[in-house]
Amino acid sequence: MHEDSPAAAHTTAAPRTPARTTRALTESLTEPLSASLPEAPPPGPPAGHSATTIERGSFCLARCSCGWSGPARRSRDRARTDAAEHIAAP
Repeated sequence: MHEDSPAAAHTTAAPRTPARTTRALTESLTEPLSASLPEAPPPGPPAGHSATTIERGSFCLARCSCGWSGPARRSRDRARTDAAEHIAAP
């Protein structure tokens, strides 16, 4: 029976990514930040509403400052959706 010798395994190094130079970093910082961002209207919930999510054990529920409380959910995402639907409702 043939056995391989306990020689070191052959490995190849990953290709190296060239490092960015300081000049490239300073050039990217000279462009105004507002030029690259699209304008969007500021989102604002109706006055008197501030919804958050609260965790109780394995359940999560949405609550609002107006006194509203959503059903307990196992899905945090669904509880956030409940809160968003409450704020969007007239």
